[in-house]
Amino acid sequence: MFESGRLRKVILPSLLVAGDACVAFGGLSLGYWVRYATPIGSIGLDVPDATYSRYLPLLLLGTAFLIAAYAQLNLYEERLLLRKFQALNLIIKGTTFWLLAYLSLSLVLKFEPPISRWFVLIAYLIVLALMFAWRSAAYRFFVHPRWVGRLRQRVAILGWNDEARTLAADLASHPAHPFAFAGVITLPDETAPDGIPVLGSTDRLGDTLRARQIDVLIAARTDLPRAQLHGIVEACEHAFVDWKIVPSSFQILVSGLRLQTIGRLPVLGVEELAINRLFNRGLKRLVDVTGALVGLFLSAPALAVLAVLIKRESPHGPVFFAQIRTGARSQPFTMWKLRSMAPDAAASDHQQISTPAGDPRLLRSGAFIRRWNLDELPQFWNVLRGDMSLVGPRPERPHHVEHLAGEIPHYLPRHLVKPGMTGWAQINGLRGGQELERRIQHDIYYIENWSPWLDVQILGLTLVRWRNTVE
Repeated sequence: MFESGRLRKVILPSLLVAGDACVAFGGLSLGYWVRYATPIGSIGLDVPDATYSRYLPLLLLGTAFLIAAYAQLNLYEERLLLRKFQALNLIIKGTTFWLLAYLSLSLVLKFEPPISRWFVLIAYLIVLALMFAWRSAAYRFFVHPRWVGRLRQRVAILGWNDEARTLAADLASHPAHPFAFAGVITLPDETAPDGIPVLGSTDRLGDTLRARQIDVLIAARTDLPRAQLHGIVEACEHAFVDWKIVPSSFQILVSGLRLQTIGRLPVLGVEELAINRLFNRGLKRLVDVTGALVGLFLSAPALAVLAVLIKRESPHGPVFFAQIRTGARSQPFTMWKLRSMAPDAAASDHQQISTPAGDPRLLRSGAFIRRWNLDELPQFWNVLRGDMSLVGPRPERPHHVEHLAGEIPHYLPRHLVKPGMTGWAQINGLRGGQELERRIQHDIYYIENWSPWLDVQILGLTLVRWRNTVE
């Protein structure tokens, strides 16, 4: 039987590379068949002498490009063996990059026979579908009780505090997490609570790590003398155990931590987040403008009907409701909504963060509008103006921001980016005043982990979860 470390680091990643190559080649070959042997292929331009034997070098080249793209995205790292959705996300990225690269090559280089762009598009869709099916089957095999224990890395936590308690609880609650909590290494001035396995102390750390077959030691406490920390690191090196630290000094924006050299000293600090980089800002703005124009065009008929309903029920108030909200960098802006309440509702609006169910100020049509979030359709105009984005943390009113900043830790960093019409918190069921601390945690997660693919995922889930379960 294979040793667990070699199984995780060498054998299974190698099998995944081989499996991906076979699936990719099969998908490209199936794409060739669909393009040239079915009625679907008649849509494209005719490619002379496009026999399979002449296309074979192009299929092999395409397979090599796909595997190279996956490897460049670190798809075959051991930490992804038990991370199904992260792996599938990288497969989407790699296959999309392959699509663009292959189409570009067909324009720049003269292949014989020429690469059919219709074939590339068909093969792209087929490869994605086959990769999803193959990787999902592999994941089901990996999480089988017979194998999952050997694929998880055993983690010991050095020291006990709130961060250690949170980490241990998270690992224990996910039986297919890449890390398995083995126990705690206690420091001389502490004891672990009942129910927490104590592996030993720092006195004989090296022997403990080897005897307990620990793969990773995570330091939850770093308030130790320099000499003691140095000894702990050396013990990890001698036992071939990975050494990691919980960055308790950086409780937010951890993904932005970067090591750089200032003078001759290495310095760890928070640098520019991906969402704020120039190219990413431009890309996000392009998507926002396009989405806002499409949203305004498609929502115009619904806005007209809703305007009539609002005016019939409440003829003395305006159709649209303007409200000052706090945007990026804490700058105020005017956010537009469809009016769903009585005209004088704004006088008492400051008393609560969100509208409770059964609020007497709601119009009859307003309850329906709120339930389906139709009051937010005019915010496509805010997105077009640049006050908001399609995706981001929901904006709050300035007086609520001041109050919440004093009540909730790390509330203000959510204003590093533009607020959004929808967001990570909203698609996870956290709306209005509901579970504010969890909502803020979701907002910070979005800012730290932003990518175009995350925005696409949120927009797609918003369409599925459009109905508001909170009035």
